[in-house]
Amino acid sequence: MAAEKAAEQKVTQPQQLEAKAVTENIKRPLSTQQKVALYLKIFGPIAQREMKEYKIPASITLAQGLLESGFGEGRLALEGNNHFGIKCHRDWKGGRIYHDDDEKGECFRVYADAGESYKDHSLFLSERDRYAFLFRLGKRDYKAWAKGLKKAGYATDPKYPDKLIRLIEQFDLAAYDKKAAQEIITQKVKKSQSNERVYVVQQGDTLYAIARKLQVEVSVLKRKNNLKDSTIYLGQELILPKK
Repeated sequence: MAAEKAAEQKVTQPQQLEAKAVTENIKRPLSTQQKVALYLKIFGPIAQREMKEYKIPASITLAQGLLESGFGEGRLALEGNNHFGIKCHRDWKGGRIYHDDDEKGECFRVYADAGESYKDHSLFLSERDRYAFLFRLGKRDYKAWAKGLKKAGYATDPKYPDKLIRLIEQFDLAAYDKKAAQEIITQKVKKSQSNERVYVVQQGDTLYAIARKLQVEVSVLKRKNNLKDSTIYLGQELILPKK
């Protein structure tokens, strides 16, 4: 009998401790800073992965996620794993949740998990013509992207760009862009090393210096890459003439 009681205590004690921890957390709610830190720890790497694949600044994705999901605590995020307030639209065939927004009882998408929401956000922007102009902007120009999203009609709030920019600058979300951009360049450099016909522009490069290093005429590089002048940018892939 004593052994059974001891075994029972071993089972229930962790449960009691867990319940106590939850209760204490309710008594001491997380600050905004703590909520953001936790959100970024989970979704920062996902936003960077999406940036590398779809060329959407990670800072913009994270700022939108934070804003639209209420730091991950909004109803759409909790019940529908929808972190970007993406509505159903006619082409949506997945789960649905109804929520008051611009109008009462609007239909929003439901995802199996939050990561799926991030992927759909990338597809939503990259596959619609009205957002196409955004992808001609610099990948680290978060201000232009924030204003462009409003211009394209992503949100009706006139202060939407300001809110995104404020979040990005308050929590240094641009650091996620920088890291992802550097990883993109590293990947391109590795690719160019295995293919001598491509050169990736690196920090400090000029077209003249590249031509001299690779023993190629500047005029040939310009012609091969359709360059109107000698302007090049970090991470650009230059096609080299065949040897």
